[in-house]
Amino acid sequence: MRHTQLEPRFVKGIPRNLEPGVLYVSMEYGTVVHSCCCGCGQEVVTPLTPTDWRLTIDGDKISLWPSVGNWNLPCRSHYVIKANRVIKAEPWHAAKIKAEQKRDKAAKAKFYAQPTETTLSVHGNPPVHTAAVPARDVQEGLLAKLRRWLG
Repeated sequence: MRHTQLEPRFVKGIPRNLEPGVLYVSMEYGTVVHSCCCGCGQEVVTPLTPTDWRLTIDGDKISLWPSVGNWNLPCRSHYVIKANRVIKAEPWHAAKIKAEQKRDKAAKAKFYAQPTETTLSVHGNPPVHTAAVPARDVQEGLLAKLRRWLG
């Protein structure tokens, strides 16, 4: 790995030109972007959603989970970002990548297929429409609170 340490930088939007070694965090768009840590210069986008990556902030240290596997890039690098450090992870063979992509697709299908609106009728009264709050909306609420706190 070329970069073993990343500098977190909170931004509203992602800059067109990425500085190597910088982890751009856009709470506005729920996305973390950086230049591939192997040094190839490719843009790596990690969306913060219930089925993709999770961002953890501990003081001035940032961690992303799960690992970043750049299977679609020529470098095919694989690493974990923990407390601003880049930890090289073992390469994955094609069958393992395919299995993970299948698992990811199934997780997204299951999560996004959840109903978000229900109709209730109480004691013969007209139906009342209520919107269930999906986990992704709860997360966005937390992200908005964090933005206000940081901003």
